[in-house]
Amino acid sequence: MSFLDPFIAFVSAHAWLAYLTLFLAALLEAVPVVGSVVPGSTIILALSALVPGGELKLQWVLLAAALGAVLGDGSAYWVGHRRQREILNTWPLTNYPRVVEESETFFQRFGTWAVFFARFVPPIRAFVPVTAGALGMQPTRFYAVNIPAILVWAPAHVLPGVLAVSALHEYAGMPHHEHVGKHLWMYAVVGCAIILGLAIWTIRRRHGSGKAPAKTTA
Repeated sequence: MSFLDPFIAFVSAHAWLAYLTLFLAALLEAVPVVGSVVPGSTIILALSALVPGGELKLQWVLLAAALGAVLGDGSAYWVGHRRQREILNTWPLTNYPRVVEESETFFQRFGTWAVFFARFVPPIRAFVPVTAGALGMQPTRFYAVNIPAILVWAPAHVLPGVLAVSALHEYAGMPHHEHVGKHLWMYAVVGCAIILGLAIWTIRRRHGSGKAPAKTTA
């Protein structure tokens, strides 16, 4: 576990880099295609372990994650809004026709609420904002649902780490000046992310690469 100590010490001395990392993780997670690759949620969950010991401040962690998500979702939405359905048939989205189709189906099924629910459903989280714009959702309706969703999403990703590490210190008798609790939480998050990633990769491999078969013309 000791190799994490230099990282924690570095964050303690350069907290702004951690906040920037949280911001970029949340932003990139909302970008189509990129968001299905960048482990933004994993990064946010892992870094949240540094709040109880004082290396990071809870309010700034929440703010960095929320601002990144707002900018990422908003940017994707406006690209879709300006280019309409054309964007859904443009590279690199054409490399992920199945996910694009799932996003459209999700949006058509839940309507405006799809923007809210998608915040918590990878990998379509990275595709629904651009799909909402492409399908003509009005900006006021988009932000009226998107911003409340992000205000729920950010604490839902940050607080579990804060509470878990705090509980380890409080009930397991681990002193805050020791990094055992942070180590355990970070390893647990990364381990679960790897297992989940392998499971998703296996499922996709069994059911195809995610590319829809080419349509034949009569």
